[in-house]
Amino acid sequence: MQALDWLTENQSKGYSGACWGNHFDYQSRSFYLPKGVPTIVWTSLIGHAFLDGHDHFKQDKYLEVAVSACEHILRDLDRLTEGDTLCLSYIPTANKQVHNSNTLGASLLARTSSRIGNTQYRSIAQKAIQYTANHQRADSSWYYGEADNLHWVDNFHTAYVLDCFKYYAASTGDDRFVKNMMNGYAYWKKTFFLPDGTPRYYDHKTLPIDIQCSSQAIDTLVFFHDVDPENLPLALSIAKWTIEHMQDPTGYFYYRRYSSLLINKTPTLHWGQATMLCALAGLYKLL
Repeated sequence: MQALDWLTENQSKGYSGACWGNHFDYQSRSFYLPKGVPTIVWTSLIGHAFLDGHDHFKQDKYLEVAVSACEHILRDLDRLTEGDTLCLSYIPTANKQVHNSNTLGASLLARTSSRIGNTQYRSIAQKAIQYTANHQRADSSWYYGEADNLHWVDNFHTAYVLDCFKYYAASTGDDRFVKNMMNGYAYWKKTFFLPDGTPRYYDHKTLPIDIQCSSQAIDTLVFFHDVDPENLPLALSIAKWTIEHMQDPTGYFYYRRYSSLLINKTPTLHWGQATMLCALAGLYKLL
């Protein structure tokens, strides 16, 4: 219900379709975003949840929200064009390019297109995935973004991109990016985990360890288990390490560990608790 309330509020602000933003002002490394302004990240993630609802309940009202979210992406967001590719903007108030947000939007468009046969959604999704595929680095990694101040490689944003490539391939049957995906997946597995299951944050250093490094790593390994059935021990070792080092005795998970002694124990609802619940539930289903 809260998601639907937020949808109604944002549509009343003149956006073309279902969209969601933060309930607080937000300053990233590249833009300031006032409370309530939608992002393609939130809109795509929630759009995927409505598609999941449609898959489970077979009710058209859930699919209609996902379609509406796709219309927001197409109508309200700028795009950077690069040859025959494009990058969807992170936010509607400025043209900001980030690989994980671009591919998240593409994955929602592709998955929705597979249900309603919308060729425009599929075409935009293909061009957006192609943009990120074109910017895959020689070692098979991706920068967070192509702007000079966004040139870092981290664990969970890489995992987001991998998930989106997989959604695209599964939704469209287009396998032209599978090699990019699997090369990126191999790089990610090789780079971001210590032998004991510790999830590293960056490609060049381990700390700080963010709870999202743990939760998204488990989630992505579960998602890729059909193409990498040998990845279960890694997922289990990450879960074990996280429970031992990032879980409070009362049950909730910490936000971030900076060292063996310095820990930010803030119990963030979405960033820590919901994502770990999702990850552990998915892992449990495989056992």
